[in-house]
Amino acid sequence: MKVDLVVLAAPRGFCAGVEKAIKALDWMTRVFEPPVYCYHEIVHNQFVVDYFKSLGVIFIDDVDVVPAGAPVMLSAHGSPPQVIEAALRSGGTVIDAVCPLVTKVHHELKVRAKKGYTVLYVGHEGHEEAVGTMAVAPDAAHLIQSREDIDALASRSGPVALLSQTTLSLDEWQDLREYAEVTFPDIWMPNHSDLCFATTNRQAALREVATGADAVIVIGSANSSNTVALTKVAEAAGCPRVLRVNGAYELPDDLFGTVAVTAGASAPESLVNEVLNFLDPTDGVTVKSVTVEDEYFPPPPELREMLKAISALVDLVLQTPGSSSFDSQADRDFTAAQVLSSVSR
Repeated sequence: MKVDLVVLAAPRGFCAGVEKAIKALDWMTRVFEPPVYCYHEIVHNQFVVDYFKSLGVIFIDDVDVVPAGAPVMLSAHGSPPQVIEAALRSGGTVIDAVCPLVTKVHHELKVRAKKGYTVLYVGHEGHEEAVGTMAVAPDAAHLIQSREDIDALASRSGPVALLSQTTLSLDEWQDLREYAEVTFPDIWMPNHSDLCFATTNRQAALREVATGADAVIVIGSANSSNTVALTKVAEAAGCPRVLRVNGAYELPDDLFGTVAVTAGASAPESLVNEVLNFLDPTDGVTVKSVTVEDEYFPPPPELREMLKAISALVDLVLQTPGSSSFDSQADRDFTAAQVLSSVSR
């Protein structure tokens, strides 16, 4: 293998929502004795899931299997209302790590449904975010994956709205949005696209580096929608070879020339570093940045209240009143990458 140059896309890897979710589940494993239960994978990345399994986290697809009183984390992808209600009925601590951008779409769907809209929801069938979102208003929401799905609803009377899964590729979403606008000239859409800023940023960065590369490596799991979207972006850019890998151990040994590298929003930077070490380019690594992300999502409110209560108890025991306020700067400075490092424990 003779790789001359690696062009590294930026931004890449963890987004603010993934940072929030990983740090929240880390707190759960520190506060509670194992097992801690998590409804669905906390984020779609096998490395992250395996790490938390090693700490005693049990990932489940049905909250009814959670023993009464056991702590439960709900994943970043958003959960159906009935799942949240069932988790709360179990009697244990429930922390919802849903991404705020997904919560925004849930709210939009709820409002449009109450106003009598037929809601076209552009998403992928079976994806946890799509399932959780459509469950907010199942009678109003219709899954859209193709132009034919839009045609099937063309005869509907009354107002129509368009919402989407946050992790879609921009090209896929734009095509269906434009077709929906032609089919329903008065269709309602939010002022700002439902697509996650991190998703679109990573796609934009990849477009910059994919053109002219002999191969593109996308790091992330196969069930990660935004990771799969990145592979489609690279293919659309005309790159002759596009590889999605979970880690360096899946890379072939016949790569050559210029290789572009990126990572999905739930893929740790440590996996990127392992890939760079494997490629070992003779001319080094250059970074191509299209924007700088500085977004920060604080911990879920339930978790903040729990941590404040624990701090207050410590203050009482140690007679240090006034130190139990939530330190947002400390939380911002402590990263998910540190969580995944054995040093942090």
